[in-house]
Amino acid sequence: MLLVGAQHAAPLQAQREGVLKQVDLPHAYYWREMYVPQATSGPSSATWSPDGTELIYSMQGTLWRQHIGSDTAVQLTSGPVYDYQPDWSPDGRTVVFTRYAHDAIELQLLDLASGRVTPLTANRAVNLDPRWSPDGSRIAFVSSIYNGRWHIFMIAVPDVGAQHAVPLRLTEDNDSKLPRYYYSKWDHYISPAWSPDGKEIMLVSNRGHIHGTGGFWRMEARPGAPLRELRYEETTWKARPDWSPDGTRVIYSSYLGRQWNQLWLMTSEGGGGDPFPLTYGDFDATAPRWSRDGKQITYVSNESGNTALWVMDVPGAYKRRVRALERRYRDPVGSLRIDVVDRAGRPVAARISVTTPEGRGYAPDDAWRHADEAFDRSERQFEYSYFHSGGSSELTVPAGQVHVEVWHGPEYRVYRADVNVPTGGRVTQRVTLQRVADLPAQGWWSGDVHVHMNYGGAYRNTPPHLAFQARAEDLHVVENLIVNKEQRIPDIAYFRTDADPVSTPTFLLRHAQEFHTSVWGHMGLLGLTTHYLLPEYAGYPNTAAASLALTNATVADLAHSQGALVGYVHPFDTKPDPADTTAPLYYELPVDVALGKVD
Repeated sequence: MLLVGAQHAAPLQAQREGVLKQVDLPHAYYWREMYVPQATSGPSSATWSPDGTELIYSMQGTLWRQHIGSDTAVQLTSGPVYDYQPDWSPDGRTVVFTRYAHDAIELQLLDLASGRVTPLTANRAVNLDPRWSPDGSRIAFVSSIYNGRWHIFMIAVPDVGAQHAVPLRLTEDNDSKLPRYYYSKWDHYISPAWSPDGKEIMLVSNRGHIHGTGGFWRMEARPGAPLRELRYEETTWKARPDWSPDGTRVIYSSYLGRQWNQLWLMTSEGGGGDPFPLTYGDFDATAPRWSRDGKQITYVSNESGNTALWVMDVPGAYKRRVRALERRYRDPVGSLRIDVVDRAGRPVAARISVTTPEGRGYAPDDAWRHADEAFDRSERQFEYSYFHSGGSSELTVPAGQVHVEVWHGPEYRVYRADVNVPTGGRVTQRVTLQRVADLPAQGWWSGDVHVHMNYGGAYRNTPPHLAFQARAEDLHVVENLIVNKEQRIPDIAYFRTDADPVSTPTFLLRHAQEFHTSVWGHMGLLGLTTHYLLPEYAGYPNTAAASLALTNATVADLAHSQGALVGYVHPFDTKPDPADTTAPLYYELPVDVALGKVD
């Protein structure tokens, strides 16, 4: 028997609301995981010094500075906040970056000489992707301040002590009237990059297109300037183009018909020219930035699973990894070791959350950091942050009190404790989990039949690591639902009709399928015995799969012919009202149940 258990250490409350509520866009988990920066234990974005000898990058939600060729990283920012997306000013004195705190993401200026941080915006919106103009007088950025939609803004950089200028919106609001299932009908504009002469901005927009976050456009750096489309691709939030210093080329990240994002080069004029890949592999290469002399590119890769920062020569592609083997912290810190055991003293894999009193999370240097998509503002200032542990974990935390929570599925009592960590000291917290039920002894096995091993986010997951995550959550059965995100199907190479080789007598990993349609709802197909069903989706406008056939009933028949188990996983986007006769009749679920199509 299978027991599908809850996956949250804290009970769901009515007050739980989504992260960054001020963004009014559908399918929030996509833009939150794939566009808004996330706290990762590895680097997430980087910027070059003007002389090309140093990098400043975001790691663990703070900013770090490191010389190329050195293993020592110096922390530049700290505190009960999360800092991301640095951009170094042309004169080398200042860094603009994004800071997540107080339920908003604002732009900040860091003076490198004094270490002083001053706010550049205070609009309570989500402000992202700041980029200095080549002359250092202006900053282009993305903000949700206008109607909760992504637009490009520009702000003049004030003199020290001067009043902040009012940002100017450069892009026009436009109702596309297009049937975008995963995106708003309103066009969006993201990821600005300056031309070397400072006269134009390149950006990513879905104007005129239905699928993906859009292609590449140019416009003069003034409000209301017309846009000129250079190239359309079905990008997925991570394109982030960067204009070469000589003005002739643009580097960006795209999957372009493949399953993973790699770095591509195109001309800055577009003109129908074909881009070509600069990197290759079954992993993501993202966040590319040119050095000021145009001879090197830094980027983030998840080839090892977690994120890592690399520098590559252009041409030649000689690569070297930027490693922070020694870290010099800005504020007093200490070391916390957490050992999780059962009553017999045996190590137990678990989910662990370590937070400061403000709710800011911390994790080991090599752990994959995760966070909830919603939280109760009356309970905490940030979403619940956690990582998975094999039983023993050591992490660096601010000196003082931190809160520790350990969770190992619903059969064990959640452990909670406050721990005081002295400056420069090392504290070991031994956690003995208390079991409240032994359901396997009664023939029940915990499981999750709706998992996407790779879909969004920053990491590259594999079956061994997914099995590790399952052990930490005390899951014995996992169904990895292989599925498309528009054109890409990241896990399709893992599909097999038998159990994954990582399975054991007490753990089962199967690779199943989630069939997508933007009309009839999504279905889970468990236990396919011969092959993966293609096309993987139906009802996608402007494609050869635009037809409302295949209906889900047909898909269920195809799956049942393989002996599969069929169920709905997303029957509808909003709760249907059977009494509303004006609503479109696209709820197929009741009919499928009546016809015996749903198991």
